Amino acid sequence: MENNLTTSLHGLNALVCGATSGIGKATANEFAELGANVTLFARNKTKVEDTLALLHSSDCQSHQYLLGDFDNPQGIEGTIKNHMDSGNQYHILINNTGGPKGGPITDANADEFLQGFNRHLICNHILLQSLYEGMKKKGFGRIINIISTSVKQPIPGLGVSNTIRGAVASWAKTLSFEVAEQGITVNNILPGFTDTERLSSIIDAKATVSGISTDKVSDTMKSTVPSKRFGTPEETAKAIAFLASPASGYINGVSLAVDGGRLSCI
Repeated sequence: MENNLTTSLHGLNALVCGATSGIGKATANEFAELGANVTLFARNKTKVEDTLALLHSSDCQSHQYLLGDFDNPQGIEGTIKNHMDSGNQYHILINNTGGPKGGPITDANADEFLQGFNRHLICNHILLQSLYEGMKKKGFGRIINIISTSVKQPIPGLGVSNTIRGAVASWAKTLSFEVAEQGITVNNILPGFTDTERLSSIIDAKATVSGISTDKVSDTMKSTVPSKRFGTPEETAKAIAFLASPASGYINGVSLAVDGGRLSCI
């Protein structure tokens, strides 16, 4: 890299999954602002085209998109293979997709675990294997997985998610040992209570089960955060952008909480 301490992403190619809402969309916007060429990967064509149209491009960037459903790993594999066979190369991979549905682990059936495992770990692995050789040849790569604070502290009522997120974190840590010598880092972002559609759905579910208002549920959740508020997707995107930059080259194998200090563990 021309300047190994820069936080600019100018000239770097980034593949951002789950890029049409929440943290994924904020990350795509942040990357574009920092000069990256961004490829959006999501399933809804209308949303992905709308997001693409909003990306900053005054740095002579070239943005594009891929369509795929992360509940269909075989489809994701075919899409990314065709894309890479067309000559595309990437420096940055952001693994991010919607979380498994909530509920106690005792109520979960086997198919829910299999779906979550496929959606998160298997699709992550498919993308990693497709992009790895290109990163290796460039001597530079950033793989960042958007997971959850449940990696460090399980969240009540999210039994399947807690289980699958832990598996992804272990996969990422193992991977970080294997690829670091190639100039590739692997890190996880653990968002706390972030103002996204996912959080709204969790609040709605809690309100329905408890029989209290969504405002009350929201206030109770905020009270557990030292900052006394929910985070924004843009705040999380700033942390992701730093880990994606050349300046972060000696940060590898970590799980960084962006949670307003809510985690009680060290």
